[in-house]
Amino acid sequence: MRFFEVIKKSIDKVKSVEEKIYNDKAQVVEIYQRNLALEKEIEQRTEELHKANQTLITLENVWDMMNSSRPLSSVLDAIVKSLHGEFGYLYSCIVQKSIDKNGEFLSFKTFLENEISERLSKVLQGSLYDIRIHYRQNGILDSVMKENKIACFNDIAQVIRELYPNIDSISIADITKNALTQSIIVLPLKTIDKFFGYLCVFSPRTEAKESELNFLNLFARQIELAITIASLFETVKKQAVTDGLTELFNRRFYEDALNREATRSLRLNQPFSLISLDLDDLKKINDTFGHSAGDNAIKSVAQAIIKNARSVDIASRIGGEEFSIILPGIDSKGAKVAAERLLQTIRKIEVEDVGKVTASIGVATFIEQTLDVDKLAEMADRAMYNAKKDGKNKIVFAASADTISWQDTAIETFIEILDKHKIPFDTKTAKNLVSKLQNKGTAKQGKSTKELLYSVVDTISQSYAPNTREDMTKDKVYLATLVAKRMELNSADIDKLKLAILLYDIGNTMIPPEILNKTSPLSDEDKEKINKHPIIAAQKILKPIAKVADIIPIIEQHHENWDGSGYPSKKKGEEIPVISQIILIVDSFFAMTSDRPYRKAYTVEKALDEIKKSAGRKYNEALTREFIEAVKESRMF
Repeated sequence: MRFFEVIKKSIDKVKSVEEKIYNDKAQVVEIYQRNLALEKEIEQRTEELHKANQTLITLENVWDMMNSSRPLSSVLDAIVKSLHGEFGYLYSCIVQKSIDKNGEFLSFKTFLENEISERLSKVLQGSLYDIRIHYRQNGILDSVMKENKIACFNDIAQVIRELYPNIDSISIADITKNALTQSIIVLPLKTIDKFFGYLCVFSPRTEAKESELNFLNLFARQIELAITIASLFETVKKQAVTDGLTELFNRRFYEDALNREATRSLRLNQPFSLISLDLDDLKKINDTFGHSAGDNAIKSVAQAIIKNARSVDIASRIGGEEFSIILPGIDSKGAKVAAERLLQTIRKIEVEDVGKVTASIGVATFIEQTLDVDKLAEMADRAMYNAKKDGKNKIVFAASADTISWQDTAIETFIEILDKHKIPFDTKTAKNLVSKLQNKGTAKQGKSTKELLYSVVDTISQSYAPNTREDMTKDKVYLATLVAKRMELNSADIDKLKLAILLYDIGNTMIPPEILNKTSPLSDEDKEKINKHPIIAAQKILKPIAKVADIIPIIEQHHENWDGSGYPSKKKGEEIPVISQIILIVDSFFAMTSDRPYRKAYTVEKALDEIKKSAGRKYNEALTREFIEAVKESRMF
């Protein structure tokens, strides 16, 4: 009996041990399974963290590129490459939606260059950048744009058929074979509330996870920002070099382009031609029909120029109704054909409220007629004025460049003034300027004769007026020339004006600096010394220089007022040369808009108001009106 009890107890103990072992095993299995789940979750979270880190790095790279000087195409190329390399997409591209006379279409802005793009290019028989992609109203892509949200398409053939309706099934199979593409994800792109196009990615997965879609949305916003920044940059860049009314290049771009073309022409020993064109009777159009009609006439001429220009020609509006067209690689014979074709086109123009308009054209050719780019511009300009003088609505070809230009006269005059120490000026600086003038700038040296002259005058002016800004002389000459043309001065008088602008203030070098820079009111003695500076410039500095004899009376009278209240001779009205009157009003304007020891610079608006107030007293009323219009037309300020 006792034996059976012992056996039973042993069995109970074994059962207890087995039960404990079973319970411990279940607990171990549970812990093991929980560990497996935890490890899986950790792996998943690690992968998500890795992808998030990749996203941040990629977005940071995109942001860095957008803040660099890299062009938009380079930024977009980097974007599609990063989608392929870091996120496993098989293919990606950005397409832009555009419209022309044939309707709406898509075109590749950038794409990943790989096997898929090669197949597509082969099937479509051309570069992807040159291919026009069909855009169907109410199609699947149009719906994406209207709903403005991401879309995922598993039927790849359907997408390709919509974009390329003429493509056959065999070609579609050629594009997609062995590509492993399971879906195409399409995201709409907008810039400043304007639809731009689409980001398209080819995915090896049939469905996109929510985190993936969130990432692509974030990525698309960065693309939109990159495009917006680039568009704004291009707009600002375009505004800096183009004329707002005509969308032709502006004067500053034209001057740089002319020097660049001269440098290229000399290097290749290849001529180029320059057309100078002036719309006839703009003042009459403005007075009769109003300035809006005048603007329409200017725009019509600009459109005629654009219509006749080659892609390499550089057409510019350089002021008012005046245009210049640089014709690279064109000799005098070719320039004649181009000018005659342009004139015929202009003769056919009908401007609303105005009717037909005409233009006067001058033509000159570099290398054939001159190797000096400044002389070339002068020759074309002079030829255009001769066309006007000879009845307008015609072409005149430039004569020989053998005559001495105003620039040559200015060069020789400044050499004599500086070399013979006719003004109190730093000896070392004077020698340096003389050396530059004696080896006057050419296109080969990268600085034109005019630029060199303007630089010399600015340097001299800064010796007695430290606040003289760079390029002030250049702007004075340009504005004075615009005014002279509006006053219908002939080309010889305009040349005198340009030379006088360079020389009229040189008498200031003889006035003690303490008077010029005085911040308190001037004494009568101070005023007397200042009032003598035109006579000093004319008689003491310039009179011994025979080549500027005809400029001396102009400089002597450039401070005479219309009502006789000026100095030094109290002349008035028509007694004062028109050129002297132009110098006075230009000088006054630049003096007002520059800082002075006793006051800050006026705004352009305030300066023009002051000039208006003095019309009929200090300035000729007709000249005042033309000056104000010239300032507006110049778009310099």
